[in-house]
Amino acid sequence: MISEELYPGEEDLVYEEEILRNAFTLKLWWRYLVARRDAPFEKKAILYERAVKALPGSYKLWYAYLREKMDLVRGLPITHWRYENLNNTFERALVTMHRMPRIWIMYLQVLTEQKLLTRTRRTFDRALCSLPVTQHDRIWEPYLQFVSQKGVPVETSLRVYRRYLMFDPTHIEDFIEFLVNSELWQEAAERLAGVLNDSNFYSIKGKTKHQLWLELCDLLTKHANEVSGLKVDAIIRGGIRKFTDEVGRLWTSLADYYIRRGLFEKARDIYEEGMTTVITVRDFSIIFDAYAQFEESMLAAKMETLDVSDDDGEEENEQRLQNGVMLKETKEDQKDVQKISVDKLAKNFLSGFWLNDENDIDLRLARLEHLMNRRPELVSSVLLRQNPHNVHEWHKRVRLFKDNPARQILTYTEAVKTVDPFKAAGKPHTLWVSFARLYENHKDVANARVIFEKAVQVNYKTVDDLASVWCEWAEMELRQKNFKGALELMRRATAEPSVEIKRRVAADQNEPVQMKLHKSLKIWTFYVDLEESLGTLESARGVYERILDLKIATPQIVINYAHLLEENKYFEDAFKVYERGVKVFKYPHVKDIWVTYLSKFVNRYKGSKLERARDLFEQAVEKAPAEDVKLLYLQYAKLEEDYGLARHAMKVYDRATKAVPDHEKMEIYDLYIARAAENFGVPKTREIYEPLNQGFQINMSK
Repeated sequence: MISEELYPGEEDLVYEEEILRNAFTLKLWWRYLVARRDAPFEKKAILYERAVKALPGSYKLWYAYLREKMDLVRGLPITHWRYENLNNTFERALVTMHRMPRIWIMYLQVLTEQKLLTRTRRTFDRALCSLPVTQHDRIWEPYLQFVSQKGVPVETSLRVYRRYLMFDPTHIEDFIEFLVNSELWQEAAERLAGVLNDSNFYSIKGKTKHQLWLELCDLLTKHANEVSGLKVDAIIRGGIRKFTDEVGRLWTSLADYYIRRGLFEKARDIYEEGMTTVITVRDFSIIFDAYAQFEESMLAAKMETLDVSDDDGEEENEQRLQNGVMLKETKEDQKDVQKISVDKLAKNFLSGFWLNDENDIDLRLARLEHLMNRRPELVSSVLLRQNPHNVHEWHKRVRLFKDNPARQILTYTEAVKTVDPFKAAGKPHTLWVSFARLYENHKDVANARVIFEKAVQVNYKTVDDLASVWCEWAEMELRQKNFKGALELMRRATAEPSVEIKRRVAADQNEPVQMKLHKSLKIWTFYVDLEESLGTLESARGVYERILDLKIATPQIVINYAHLLEENKYFEDAFKVYERGVKVFKYPHVKDIWVTYLSKFVNRYKGSKLERARDLFEQAVEKAPAEDVKLLYLQYAKLEEDYGLARHAMKVYDRATKAVPDHEKMEIYDLYIARAAENFGVPKTREIYEPLNQGFQINMSK
């Protein structure tokens, strides 16, 4: 029965009469509801029920009615009867409003709050069946939120997610995240592998293929026993080949996979393979640290196991002793005693074999120590894989084996085979020289000569490298007191290639450095030093003449040649060498030759060949630039003062004041005035000062 307070009052008669005249007009019902918005809900509920009964297809009426009821249950416990009443109202509304997604969403939110799992799931399915596909995205969002709640069975959530991927495959990452959170490692790995194999996949979360690869590797390695059917080794190795910036991490992940599966020897092989293939020190450090930690953990685990087994063994022996006394009473017990004796005998017999030794702590400790000792060698290998033509790194690697000559020889052999002289960072010839010196230090000169013989046949980048090898070879022969052999080597090195060889090289259009060696100043300098020390004067002169003919001489070589002739009293020949030198070289290189030549000539002949000396000085000052002429004029003036005429000396000083740069004129004037006062008296200096003062006044007026 409806209470009398809920019947329409006098103020409602106007609206009731309009509705009686036209009960199917939404505007009239809505005006009636707005007018009674402050009435009790029970009265409004009756009015809403009459309205939706008259207009069951009105979305506006149903939506307002449902909102009123939802506001009414807000704050009530989910077991309150009003919730069930609200559910029934929604069901009645959906009879005509099943195409309205907003009504479905409101209903689903209410059911989700009530924690009615089965009913909510079925209602979601009904919504998806009722609504067109274009509106399914509005349903799937709350559906996924619902199945992600705690308490929802994993199998239910799994099936819902699989259906959702059929609707929108781009959200596969959300599904993978759900699988990981639900600890469904097998399917998570399979889905992630499928994503990586899909070349058209685009991450809606902005993840790169690189990040997905690392996620897959972590998943496979950390849950090795839960994931099967995937080729983990091949997958991770594919990542190693593809993503070079995370090589170290991927190698350790692969080794961790085998460790978790109990394949410790396979894990060691992976660590070793990783350390011998990475090309950066950072990746190597990651692998090495993980390898060392693995060996340390294995050693610690074995030590703990032995400690526990020793304690158990003592208890077992005591119990066996007690049981042994009791077993003697029966025949069956005697058989058990015999069996125990056989086991003990077998254990004693096999204990001598190291493969059956349970106490392998020494072996594990030796492994760890061997790994630590190999670190410098392994780091060197990494650096050489970065650049196999790094000469300095090869030398450092050889020094690692300073106590092992056999390893040093193998390292040098590998180095000279690997290093390309044209790509080398450093001086590649030093590898050959150090290789030969290793044999020499171990008194094996024959093999040292073999190494040098091979070294001089290498096509180096520069002639200087080849010349250095020849010089080092000759120095070794000198240390071995083989002076003739050293001279013979220099003759071989400086010999000019024959015409036939030149023609063959020209046809190949690839001229090796050996063709230019006979013009190397370094090797000729060394050769001439040997001839001066070990050969005769004629042989030394022949070498000097050959250097001059090849036009590779330097001013110092000219001076050395002349000095050699002077020591042997061939003064005129020495002066001829100076003459050849001043003709070949220009300033500033010829300055030292002129100074030495003039000094030697004056010291030799003094005033006996004054005119010749004057001609030489005139030639010298004529060709000398202003910055180099000062010393020559001073030598010239000294010659005139010592062996010539004083007035000639004054003329030389006067010419010097005009020839030298401005910043050196004051020094020349001081010397000029001093010599004039000394030789001709003070009045002579007035002739020097007058033009000097006139020039000073002109400069001041400017």
